Amino acid sequence: MSLDRRRFLALLGGTAILAADLASARIARAAAPPGTPSALAPWFAAGTGETEMRRRALSWAVLAPSPHNRQPWRVALDGEDAITLYCDLERRLPHTDPFDRQVTIGLGAFLETLVLAAVEQGHGAEVALFPQGEPAPRLDARPVARVRFVPGAGTPDPLFSAILDRRSNKAPYAMDRAIPADALAQLAAAATHGGRVATATDAAEVAAIRGVALSAMRLEMEHAVTAQESIDLLRIGQAEVDASPDGIDLTGPMIEDLAAKGILTRENATAELVSGTPGPILGQMSAYSLAPIEASPAFLWTTTPGNTRADQIAAGRDWMRLNLAAARLGLGMHPLSQALQEFPEMADHAARMRAALGAAPGETLQMLGRLGYGPEVPPSPRWPAATAIREG
Repeated sequence: MSLDRRRFLALLGGTAILAADLASARIARAAAPPGTPSALAPWFAAGTGETEMRRRALSWAVLAPSPHNRQPWRVALDGEDAITLYCDLERRLPHTDPFDRQVTIGLGAFLETLVLAAVEQGHGAEVALFPQGEPAPRLDARPVARVRFVPGAGTPDPLFSAILDRRSNKAPYAMDRAIPADALAQLAAAATHGGRVATATDAAEVAAIRGVALSAMRLEMEHAVTAQESIDLLRIGQAEVDASPDGIDLTGPMIEDLAAKGILTRENATAELVSGTPGPILGQMSAYSLAPIEASPAFLWTTTPGNTRADQIAAGRDWMRLNLAAARLGLGMHPLSQALQEFPEMADHAARMRAALGAAPGETLQMLGRLGYGPEVPPSPRWPAATAIREG
């Protein structure tokens, strides 16, 4: 389930309750202003306070996107010039992502950001994927990658400058503003790791994709185990978000008031789910998850020739690059992975989406996203970079 969590609207007893408008909270490159929530501190800390190159690179890498904002990366600092990347197995999504494909894509986004940050500091990066073998059908305790940093190598990438501006923009996009063809071409050119990038702007094609995406979103939100997986990851109110800055965050004055009154709780959301009749909480979560999809003037998707773990990492690296290129172009991007999920009940939607996107036989659809011009939105919460480092 994907939530427009900063524009969350709950209708309870006929009263409209709107989360605080955070559109003006665009992150700056200056010091964090007084009162900045600790969950946003990593966006201000990136590149500061560390003299060791790997730790400085990690401070940027933790700003990468991941499914349900789970931030599944863990690293070990090896010797003086390398790190080993692992998946935190407790941060997987067994119901919406039963084969850990999406989590692996998130790890790829982390790797790409890490490499961009290292190169910016004058270091090349030699990446060896799955040095102890590719795990299947799920990820396991074996390393995802080993990265060795080489001083004096690499040319800085202009995409690095967009890391602090990158967002998964879940707001509705302007339906009356077309994306120029040259912007689409620049966007596609940003993907350099071997996948195929395609876009749809034709009204009829967009409508067909939108229809499947809406239906898939409803299915994920109504299917008991996938919906519960998202409910369990709700962080309600700033105190919860600061304590656990991952998952699905709900913040703002009215959210705080509802939580304090015991109205907006995970338990109440679960009770609505179990009842089989969505109440005001799940009903409005649904409405505000579907509304952005309705306001989608264009779509973008990526495919890989196969679906190995290496393919999935490559897809994640390219997805990060596409995000950064979109930020440089002033475009909003928002992943819509529901119809690409591999739990059995989604199989029909997956087939319909393949048809709508014209996927070739043998190709794997790795990512699908909305594309358009949207309002400025704040960044998502992050764990501090230090928490990603494994001890011992």
